[in-house]
Amino acid sequence: MLKSLTKVYATLASAALLLASVPAGTTVHAQSDRVVRIAMVSEIDSLDPHLSSGTDTGSMLDNMHDGLIDYDEAGEIIPNLAESWEISEDSLTYTFHLVQDATFHNGDPVTANDVVWSYSPLAGLNGEEATSSKWEVVESITALDDYTVEITLESVDSGFLARALMPVMPADYTDQASAPIGAGPFKFVEWNQGQSLVMERNDDYYLDGKVPEIAGVEWVLMQDPATITLALQTGEIDIAGTNIEGKAQLGDSMNYVEGPQNMVVIFGLNHNHEPFSDVRVRQAINFAVNKQELIDVVFQGNAVELGSMFSPAMDYYYQEGLQEVYAYNPERAKELLAEAGQENLTFTMKAPSHEQFYIDTAQVLANQLAQVGITMEIQPVEWSTWLEEVYTNFDHEATLIGLTGKIDPYDVLIRFREGYNRNFVNYNNKDYNNAIDSAIQELDEKANANYYKEAQTILVDDAASVFLFDPNRITAMQADLEGLGLFPAQKFNLEDLRIVE
Repeated sequence: MLKSLTKVYATLASAALLLASVPAGTTVHAQSDRVVRIAMVSEIDSLDPHLSSGTDTGSMLDNMHDGLIDYDEAGEIIPNLAESWEISEDSLTYTFHLVQDATFHNGDPVTANDVVWSYSPLAGLNGEEATSSKWEVVESITALDDYTVEITLESVDSGFLARALMPVMPADYTDQASAPIGAGPFKFVEWNQGQSLVMERNDDYYLDGKVPEIAGVEWVLMQDPATITLALQTGEIDIAGTNIEGKAQLGDSMNYVEGPQNMVVIFGLNHNHEPFSDVRVRQAINFAVNKQELIDVVFQGNAVELGSMFSPAMDYYYQEGLQEVYAYNPERAKELLAEAGQENLTFTMKAPSHEQFYIDTAQVLANQLAQVGITMEIQPVEWSTWLEEVYTNFDHEATLIGLTGKIDPYDVLIRFREGYNRNFVNYNNKDYNNAIDSAIQELDEKANANYYKEAQTILVDDAASVFLFDPNRITAMQADLEGLGLFPAQKFNLEDLRIVE
């Protein structure tokens, strides 16, 4: 890692001494030669933001790429590459007006043609299959002029505006997976696979007041919590996620950003694995799980118990009371297993091993299930293996994963819709499909929320899987840093990071 840091300091030192050409009206902050080092627990799965699936990868690439829109700490949609937009009266046509001084990291201006080129494959408008089922509703994407894009939908989609978070990339550039180019506040320097990703400040960043103060960032792969804590203590790492024990050990020497994470951790049961096609078996497992014990043992109480595929962090759409449906009841679990003829049920859980809390949670779950006669074997798998076998190929009997928050409720609940290419538990319920399909077509905010609440209730009644908890996020950073925010989805707003004298 020290060798990599030497490289990046050499790359960035001269840039840090200059105030490069900045768009008129931009507030220039005192720029530093400081390279901030951030520990990340997951390996990068792809440098192409349209191909990556990992949350950590997305958080890193987000600093190199901008979409038409962004979101703030309240989850409200705000302008990004699009300075404004209009939605037609029938809600089928979205007209985006681009900022006219944005450039990509290669110096080319960001134009409407780049938006068309970037978004067309998502919707299958490039002559090939759509790469995102969420974009299949798009009928056309048209550049009306150099800085105006019109996107027309086949049917109403109340969550479509949030889709415009997707990065815009230079038209006809095909090397994103090896040398990514975006329009974000940081530029790609190098990727040492399995070790680190290095970025430098984009001195030409177009957003007023958002040219980064820090010279660059090195994202370092570091998975062991004890090692991360030690690296924070010694100053080897500047920013990292930590837990209650880590915070207690670090004490007042750090600044912290912490709060609800809007991440649903689920014990996923693959419905195509025969015992789990029986709702009684799924209900039995729900009754056998003591969620409060899990929270106390694994997170020292620093998490919120969940009942369905939604966190109370999204309070407007959250259906209260569902966590009571399967209150811990091992005797009821045994009864249901007997009814289903599965008193000696045995299965294997594939648990990602890149974060310790997954293994700890799996072990507690195995002990709890053993109390009702279920044998659950734990198979730890590397993160890349989990993404391939579970998330992509659905090759598992059961799994454990934290599904990160989204700013649109449809993007949360589509994970259980029949036909969705990330529905890794193979859930299929027509009433559920109808509920979220109705929600996406409903423009009235209250009626829209009611459909999503109905969908949550269906998931619980059907025991689609076991919805466990939403752990609080704790991010520690060195005492001379400030400016990171807490967002409804994991986000590192490094353009706002400031060095405190």
